[in-house]
Amino acid sequence: MRSLMIAGNWKMNTTIAEAVALVKEIRAALDSVGGVDKVVCPPFISLAAAQEILKGSSIKIGAQNMYFEPKGAYTGEISPDMLSGLCEYVILGHSERRQYFAETDEIVNKKVKAALAAGLIPIMCVGERLEENESGKTVEVVTRQVKNGLKGIDSPKDIIIAYEPVWAIGTGKAATSEEANSTIGVIRQTVAKLYSKRIADELRILYGGSMNAVNIAELVQKPEIDGGLVGGASLKAAEFISMVKQAAAVRK
Repeated sequence: MRSLMIAGNWKMNTTIAEAVALVKEIRAALDSVGGVDKVVCPPFISLAAAQEILKGSSIKIGAQNMYFEPKGAYTGEISPDMLSGLCEYVILGHSERRQYFAETDEIVNKKVKAALAAGLIPIMCVGERLEENESGKTVEVVTRQVKNGLKGIDSPKDIIIAYEPVWAIGTGKAATSEEANSTIGVIRQTVAKLYSKRIADELRILYGGSMNAVNIAELVQKPEIDGGLVGGASLKAAEFISMVKQAAAVRK
């Protein structure tokens, strides 16, 4: 059985002091909770502080983005080598990166390859926009994003995919558990065609998009959904703690 993961994407929120306080509260409540992998993804400025607090704990750290070059004249960017040793995971291809920073499938693919080469575990995001969903293009869009994102990669065994319908991110409108399960099933079938059924069956695929303490239990009970990439709810310690504990209870 694939292990569940709950990852908190803090986005552009929290000062270092606020991040420290949040991480401390999360560690105190979740360090001893088993049955689910726990990841926090604070802003770059707080990675070192979070690492210090979480040293020796069961909670892992992820970064929210990175560039695909190891170094160079790329003002304001963070390289894979800079993240190495600070975190274990890195979120790539998030819809906000695609929408606001013009990241293409090809750029995401370069980032995934660079992350793997640096020993980081990519959380590669895919998902359709509202107009694509309403026009029945969900399968077409996520299939294309998965194929292009994994292009030239021998095996995705060290990759996590997160399905995040753009229309559900930060809107309070989540996909139903049936919709999310169905689309994640399509992603898994795409991976099976690209590689093998065994690899697809072992691949963890998360759901993201207004996942919260109210709907998480229903979502993670679905057979294709292996946890969540949580946005706003991960900034509230009590809610994130509740979500992790509910997810852990599902697999007991």
